[in-house]
This record gives sequence, C-alpha cells and structure tokens, in this order.
Amino acid sequence: MDLDTRLKRLRFRAWHRGTKEADLLIGGFFDRYAQDWGENEIAWYERLLDEPDVDIMAWAIGSQPTPPAYQGPLMLEMQRLDYIPVAR
Repeated sequence: MDLDTRLKRLRFRAWHRGTKEADLLIGGFFDRYAQDWGENEIAWYERLLDEPDVDIMAWAIGSQPTPPAYQGPLMLEMQRLDYIPVAR
C-alpha cells in the first residue's frame, strides 16, 4: 500500500475510535504530527491503533505505565496533550 493510502487509513482509524474523548486524543495527535512521520513512526502508530482506546488514553494521561513497545519520542509527544483543542 502506498504512503498516501496508509496515512488516509490511519487518519480515518484515528478519528473513528468510538468516543469523542478518544477521537480528540488519538485523532488530534495524528493531525498534529503525522505530516512529519517516516516509515518507523507510521508503523508505530499502526500498531498503537490496534490497542484498546482505554489503554492508549491511560498511557497518554499517565494513569497507567506505558508498555516498553510504545515508550519513546512519539509517546512522549502524545503525553504532552497540547494538540487537543480546548473550547473556551
């Protein structure tokens, strides 16, 4: 599958998680960072999206430790949570 198709599929999967909270966290992260990703980052995100939303969200907010397979620069960026729009 070509890169453009993979990214379109990932964006759809990121924004259709089942809850608004998960969509904002996981989809917002994709929208903020995916344009700069290479093959390794895309593969990491594809694996991450196979995990349950509650786990991804717990790792991002720090209520559960991040498994070694997902630790690293991308998870650190996800844990910043500064990519989620907040209505004021």
